[in-house]
Amino acid sequence: MCGIVGYIGKREAASILLEGLKRLEYRGYDSAGLAIARGGSLTVSKCKGRVRDLERILPKKIKGAPGIGHTRWATHGEPSDANAHPHTDASGNIAVIHNGIIENAAALRARLTAEGVVFRSETDTEVLVHLIAAAPGPTLREAVAQALKQVTGTYGIAVVDAARPQSIVVARNGSP
Repeated sequence: MCGIVGYIGKREAASILLEGLKRLEYRGYDSAGLAIARGGSLTVSKCKGRVRDLERILPKKIKGAPGIGHTRWATHGEPSDANAHPHTDASGNIAVIHNGIIENAAALRARLTAEGVVFRSETDTEVLVHLIAAAPGPTLREAVAQALKQVTGTYGIAVVDAARPQSIVVARNGSP
């Protein structure tokens, strides 16, 4: 079962996110990852496997906040590094983690592909990040709200934007 953690504050996010992910390990999962904002960019690390495998691949001195972390149980796409969360937009500035199922993901993926979006995973989650990146809105919250108007399904999401690192936007529909 997927799990989501997030952190906003003055401390470095990496150790806090990792501790949160470790507390979710009892739920069962096949991959783990995190995204941390710092200096107008995101550091994203993710992998198939356990939280300890994620710890091994993290940069030694990963710094920044806010951040989001995820443990994934595959529903769309096999367990793999590419399908692990978080997923980013083409610029690498926006990251999304998601629990649930986007029921109209195939139709949205087809439309976005026709518009020139290149997908790097087989997940329904990646559709969300590209919708958010393309959505109008001066704030991340407004962009997320606009993107979610196009989505059918259940979800719990967390979104971070390196260009707007003052917040993490979260949303939920149903009981993912």
